[in-house]
Amino acid sequence: MDTAAEDLDDLIRRVDPERWLSSRFIADEAARTDVIALYAFDHELARAPRVASNPLLGEIRLTWWREMLDEAFEGRTVRRHPTAQALAAVIARRGLARGPLEAMIDARYRELDLAPMTPLEGLDWARDCGGQTASLAVEILDPTSASEMALAAGSAWALSRKVTDTPELTSVFEQTLATARTAVRHLSAPAFPAVAHLVLASGPAKSEVAKRMRLTIAVALGRI
Repeated sequence: MDTAAEDLDDLIRRVDPERWLSSRFIADEAARTDVIALYAFDHELARAPRVASNPLLGEIRLTWWREMLDEAFEGRTVRRHPTAQALAAVIARRGLARGPLEAMIDARYRELDLAPMTPLEGLDWARDCGGQTASLAVEILDPTSASEMALAAGSAWALSRKVTDTPELTSVFEQTLATARTAVRHLSAPAFPAVAHLVLASGPAKSEVAKRMRLTIAVALGRI
């Protein structure tokens, strides 16, 4: 792993520890590095609404990432940003489609609106950020696996992060989690680490050892 990849890995370990832990179950180092780049992209998009002092600045940040996709998909030089350059390399190497990556950007515009999400809005938002991220991770890990089977798991993961400040989404989270538990059984063993971290959303783990144990069991059984 080169220095730039190590830096992104360290970033995700700090800001997204559960998904970082699940990525440790990806045996192939190149695939693991590519999934980490995808998580870094999701992290940058999630930051845009949080760090912007007003909605307009948030929109500018999200537009910056849309322009980065223009560069990557048009074969132009990609702006000098660690995550942008890593993602551009993944797009080229894995042949990722633009649509899901665009959806990940579009989902974050809803967070610029401070009004609480309705259950339907929450489900749409979760599908287009967490769901698309998980689906793309499956494509990276095993292109032969049914990536759509990860959509519910990724959606449930995103909702699990949201219910603390938006309790109105609790019921839709629980329904999506139930759907995900069935859907992930259709994923191949190599693809499963893309959704394994969802097992940590079903109840708090008291220690890092407990988290690792839960993840190990989930990966071994292919269940969450």
